[in-house]
Amino acid sequence: MSEAIPGVELPRAPPVPARDASAVILFRRAPRGTQVFWLKRDKALRFGGGFYAFAGGKLDRDDAAVPVEGAQGLDAALIAAAARELFEETGVLKARGAQALAPLELDELRRAVLEQRTRFADVLSRGGYTLHAQDFVPAGRWVTPPYLPVRFDARFFLVEEPAGHAATVWPGELSWGGWVRPEEALAQWEAGSALLHPPNLYAMQALARISSVQDAARALCGPTHCEDYVSERIELQRGIFLYPLVTPTLPPATHTNAYVLGTGECLLVDPGAPDDAEASRLVRFVESLAPEGYRPRAVVLTHHHGDHLGGAKRVSEAFGIPVWAHERTADRSPVPVARLLKDGEVLALDGPRPMRWRVLHTPGHARGHLTLVDEASRAAVVGDMVAGVGTVVIDPPEGDMAQYVAQLGRLARLPVGTVYPAHGPPIPDGVAKLNEYLAHRAWREAKVLEAVAAFARPASVEELVPRAYDDVAAFVFPIAERSTQAILEKLEAEGRVARDGGDWRLRPA
Repeated sequence: MSEAIPGVELPRAPPVPARDASAVILFRRAPRGTQVFWLKRDKALRFGGGFYAFAGGKLDRDDAAVPVEGAQGLDAALIAAAARELFEETGVLKARGAQALAPLELDELRRAVLEQRTRFADVLSRGGYTLHAQDFVPAGRWVTPPYLPVRFDARFFLVEEPAGHAATVWPGELSWGGWVRPEEALAQWEAGSALLHPPNLYAMQALARISSVQDAARALCGPTHCEDYVSERIELQRGIFLYPLVTPTLPPATHTNAYVLGTGECLLVDPGAPDDAEASRLVRFVESLAPEGYRPRAVVLTHHHGDHLGGAKRVSEAFGIPVWAHERTADRSPVPVARLLKDGEVLALDGPRPMRWRVLHTPGHARGHLTLVDEASRAAVVGDMVAGVGTVVIDPPEGDMAQYVAQLGRLARLPVGTVYPAHGPPIPDGVAKLNEYLAHRAWREAKVLEAVAAFARPASVEELVPRAYDDVAAFVFPIAERSTQAILEKLEAEGRVARDGGDWRLRPA
């Protein structure tokens, strides 16, 4: 992504509506304490790919027709959805009368539902099985934040595994599933090896403290840091808080992710909201962490674009902390920079879990662009190197395509782990995303070369774009022109194209 380009107006869509959904915290009682069944979502999934979660999904049209003893209307449909998703994703059929089903019978019924040879409602009615509301204990409601491109209004339920039903995961949308004690899950989250969205993290934390189902349900229904069921506390792995701020960035993004890094001493990365009220939201959030021992040390800028530093002055003054950035950001920043960060240096942060963030100078999108990499988990806060929503614009003369591609390769070779971009959700398989970007840039470069070759005369950038970007809508062409210019300058440096005034032609071999 990039900051809004003067004179270029792209349509901005409103936040995506949140769809009704259900999730099931399946648990069982074990000698060493309560265990829960968690799943790892396949990394290719659009929502939560690569994250650990509980069984669940959106309401289907048929869910409203499933009778539920003790519930009506939407409440009944949500329970029906919970039961169906639990059955599809784990093979557990939480229904009265289904206890006597043999494992092979359950597998065949599950396969028939997944292959759409029968409906879940038909499985229940033909077998005489009934859903009961009291078997699905309400355990909270969570709404996906508005900055994400896919959103759910999810109701959670605590469900005890029925005797004789062994939870299993089949390959597909899920890559793994298994039983875990909440304390063990939290240890993996602490180490950065298991990413958890706020509802699932909060559930693990509550279940680790509370043993009775009733007390756990009460705790799960009253999470902190939530307004209208949307969590402000997004700590996907220990020591990395994501805080999206509304900024003047390019669509389809509407927000820039500010990050709070650390478990005691902390860095505030890219407070990009120029609106004082929006920046003040971040200030209040960081202040709310003070009772837990969080102490802001500095504002760090990944680069100088307005959607990354718009709130830097407000935030630095609120906490009396300096701004740190690369020298090529400092000479473009309207906010005074107190410390110049250099490639290779380490920012050490004290806290219950000390962190060491290595600074990498990654120019290409901007000359002073920085990436921060956690030495322990390899998590990378990458600014505008990649995006979780939309794409990254390389806009000359500030942008340099050759440098950008080289830095993508550098990050992939480190390698990095989870990638935390400035726009959109984090990406658990960072290397795969970086390689995807490298492949896409090579493909687009080939398209630009084909477009140049298609003209018998030198052609302008405006003439080349409709051919090189024939896969996108025409309203994107003004942005595509900037990236095409960057590609052409890279090809020129490599001796593959040449300028003819303001136009471009192939250079003879």
